[in-house]
Amino acid sequence: MATNKVIRVAIYTRVSTDGQTVENQRKELVAVAERKGWFIGEQFSDAGISGAKGHDKRPSFDKMLKAATRGDVDIIAAWSVDRLGRSLTHLIAFLGEIQAAGVDLFLHQQGFDSSTPAGKAMFQMLGVFAEFERSMIVSRVNAGLKRARAEGKTLGRPRIDPKKEKAIRTALTAKGRPGFHKVAAKLGVSTGTIQRVAADLKAEAIHR
Repeated sequence: MATNKVIRVAIYTRVSTDGQTVENQRKELVAVAERKGWFIGEQFSDAGISGAKGHDKRPSFDKMLKAATRGDVDIIAAWSVDRLGRSLTHLIAFLGEIQAAGVDLFLHQQGFDSSTPAGKAMFQMLGVFAEFERSMIVSRVNAGLKRARAEGKTLGRPRIDPKKEKAIRTALTAKGRPGFHKVAAKLGVSTGTIQRVAADLKAEAIHR
């Protein structure tokens, strides 16, 4: 007899100042998880940290993302989209990482649940918009580089070791498309480096 799969949820809460508390967010999300029959695994909380900061500045958010990319989580639950981040760039990167890991997202205030058919369709659309945004960024970067080269300017940060870059390229183009964070952890480089190489790959593909 077949048994229902246990859905493992990671609860994430955040407040911007030390004078606030995450307890109301946590209680409501725990209640939602219990109603839906989700198994509550780890609960992650960042207190007194702005959502405008990248995940490397939010330790609990970073731990949650690592758990998701390891396959320890099936769905991430947060009170609202602004608890995950206030920067569009950070949100796009986050969505891309959890989608690549096959992890769903529940947002209480927005009534969003990508584990449902309607939510999954919306999640896929968000992925399309995220990809469009990345393409726009690549286009703007390429236009700026072309203009700078025409003006004879020296461009960019120091390049990483060619062997390391080759390893990153191989990882990013591997079957299954692992998330940036997972590749960065595996190869011992920053996610910024992974994003830069990914942008290079995208630009090369566009200009083929």
